[in-house]
Amino acid sequence: MTKLFVGNLPYKATEADLQAFFEEAGVHVDSVNILRDRFSGEARGFGFVEINDAAAAAQAVQSCNGRPLMGRELVVNEARPPERRERSAGPSGGGGGRQRDFGGSKNRW
Repeated sequence: MTKLFVGNLPYKATEADLQAFFEEAGVHVDSVNILRDRFSGEARGFGFVEINDAAAAAQAVQSCNGRPLMGRELVVNEARPPERRERSAGPSGGGGGRQRDFGGSKNRW
């Protein structure tokens, strides 16, 4: 299974629109996923498609990269694995070790 990154998506594009876009180029996609903001549900302007056949995936990159969908030229390339990011506790490094007062108690833990 080959995963392709699809960028510069129109914000109004749906999974069905993206699947139809690839099928018009002669490529059958097995799954389509447009990423959305977890709070608003709005599309984030990129997504991924999975193609079971490596040759078809290469054809999809060649034939679909730079083609317009709803007036925007899409960026299509093979997806890279996500970069591992370290969790950051902010500029102070996690609260600076200060003690917290929970409810006015004079006892410090």
